[in-house]
Amino acid sequence: MKKFTTSLLTAAMALSLCACGDTESSSSSESSAETTTAETTTVEATTEEVTETGETEPEELSAPDQLLEDIRGTYDPLFPVICDAEYDQIWLDRCEAIVGADMAESYAEILKSSCTGELYGEEAVEAYTDPESIQFYCGYTEDVAQFVFDGNDISGLDADGNILFEHSYTYVKDLSLGGMMDGYLYETDDEDAGEFRYFFMMPDTPATTYHIEFRYGSDEDALAEYAEGKYAYWLAAGILTDRDEQMIDDVITLFVEENLSDMDEEEEAEEDTDAETPEEETEGEAEETTEEATDEAA
Repeated sequence: MKKFTTSLLTAAMALSLCACGDTESSSSSESSAETTTAETTTVEATTEEVTETGETEPEELSAPDQLLEDIRGTYDPLFPVICDAEYDQIWLDRCEAIVGADMAESYAEILKSSCTGELYGEEAVEAYTDPESIQFYCGYTEDVAQFVFDGNDISGLDADGNILFEHSYTYVKDLSLGGMMDGYLYETDDEDAGEFRYFFMMPDTPATTYHIEFRYGSDEDALAEYAEGKYAYWLAAGILTDRDEQMIDDVITLFVEENLSDMDEEEEAEEDTDAETPEEETEGEAEETTEEATDEAA
């Protein structure tokens, strides 16, 4: 959602301000080398014993299958949760840290507004003729109130907790959303799946980005278009129902920092470009002056 939101923010604010790991080094003496050799021998012997008993390590899952394991749980729509007035101060504090106190409230509102639209599909395409008016709808469709991800099994519940659908899905292929976000496409073999035939999952997990992002539908080609077709301007976002306050703080912080930091970088790039223009003009003027002097001398 980062790239989408950044684009919207850049347009909307045009009239205002507009695995790292630890590396360890060590030295070893002859005695430590001997110890290491002994330990290695022990490990090899142990490995052989395990092999002899017929036990094998579990196979490593592919990235698409691992994703389904990593997102196990039940999910509410994200933005109704994090945009609740209860968390306004978190939004303000995180925005203030990047854009300052004067603009914090404006940026916080624009960030929240950018992903709380109510239109999607052809209706949104027709309505959003002005780039500054664009909003993404990030809720659930087809009357789903909660999604349950249980490995390869995905189900949807209505507001009363009744099961609307329940299917088993398998990975089909990698898929790009308009060239802006990449994810994995899954499909069910159930013929009655309707708008739940495909699930297009982005690689977000509660452990990495504190939320999930996805699309679902019956039209594979349309799922890959972000500003055209029946799913235009829609990307569902969910947060675990058993979330804690820290997860809410973390996802707001991530959302603000990613999008406002990107805007900062874009503005700096524009300033650098503007700063280079006068120099280029000066060089051009100098060349013209030199040519005129040469002509006069001739």
